Amino acid sequence: MKIVHIITRLIVGGAQENTLLSCEGQHARGHDVTLITGPEMGPEGSLMERARSTGYRVIELDDMRRAVMPIRDFRSFRTLIKTLRELKPDIVHTHSSKAGIIGRWAAYQAGVPVIIHTIHGLAFTASTNKAVNYFYRLAEKVTAPISSRIVCVADAMAEQSLAVDIGKRSQYITVYSGMETAPFLSPPVSREQVRASLNIAPDEVIVGTIARLFYMKGHEDLIAIAPELCRQFPKLRFMWVGDGLLREQYLRQIRELGLEDRFVLTGLVPPSRIPELVNAMDILVHPSRREGLARALAQGSLAGKPVITYDIDGNREALIPNRTGYLVNPFDVEGVKRALTDLLGSEVKRIRMGAEGQRFVLERFGADRMVGCLERLYQICLQEKH
Repeated sequence: MKIVHIITRLIVGGAQENTLLSCEGQHARGHDVTLITGPEMGPEGSLMERARSTGYRVIELDDMRRAVMPIRDFRSFRTLIKTLRELKPDIVHTHSSKAGIIGRWAAYQAGVPVIIHTIHGLAFTASTNKAVNYFYRLAEKVTAPISSRIVCVADAMAEQSLAVDIGKRSQYITVYSGMETAPFLSPPVSREQVRASLNIAPDEVIVGTIARLFYMKGHEDLIAIAPELCRQFPKLRFMWVGDGLLREQYLRQIRELGLEDRFVLTGLVPPSRIPELVNAMDILVHPSRREGLARALAQGSLAGKPVITYDIDGNREALIPNRTGYLVNPFDVEGVKRALTDLLGSEVKRIRMGAEGQRFVLERFGADRMVGCLERLYQICLQEKH
């Protein structure tokens, strides 16, 4: 098959890693794969080097940007139509909201037989601006009819979309976001080495978070409960993996609380280092306020760590509540504190939950499984066209 994936930008993030794993897996299976993306922008780090090193075709469109920019958006739309007419793909598969709207309409105008879109997170719930959310909801509603299928990384994405009349139930299919499992099972750097490099003592208990230091990721919730938890557990330390616009703000708040020695901020790290850092943790907490389905939860479980998260969007599909971790009522900061208190007080429980979580995630989130599910979906859609 000739397959074209379209995504707005290749920053370090879950949607981007999902897309690259799809491209890599399909290329390895012998398909003709092209990835179209916007330029490298933002403090989150870039995955462009990885994309260009794997053997499939990568096309960068300078006009494709995350923000709504009508002139650039129109130019990228016209360029996409021209490019797709030249490539003549069997499948166009779009990712992320902006590329999903522009890319699907460009594919439709170019006469592409099968148009697939993956919802990694719902754009029409992302903003505090009701007008912005309304715009995205309307755009998704008018674009859904030209979509052969709409792939969701969690069942919750489909239910929330159907609740506002986006598409038909028959269009939706859930394909859990795949990930490379081997590095989490056998990390390239040992737990002891990673901890030593970060000045973490062997007997300290690490509560880790993997997320951009950005709005809606929930780091402020952890800062709010840190003083009491640190008083109760002298060996507790927090490890934040990631960087972003709010780094200095968070550091200032931590200093004001006198907790500098209790927080380890790794800064931006390449995705290849995530497995070793997660293995150095004891608990993974993901307090984000908006997700499709958080990859960090699966990564924590793969490394054998219990996980804690808010019950939002698709997160409940990434764990077994009270068996592989704790699902806390949305934005219940005290609930997060209670869950952490429970796990910090019992190493036996941490080990038991982590082991069960690892078994659960291996069955649901392997990259090969995702690529296989997408291939079968593409074949079904092509058959429907003939």
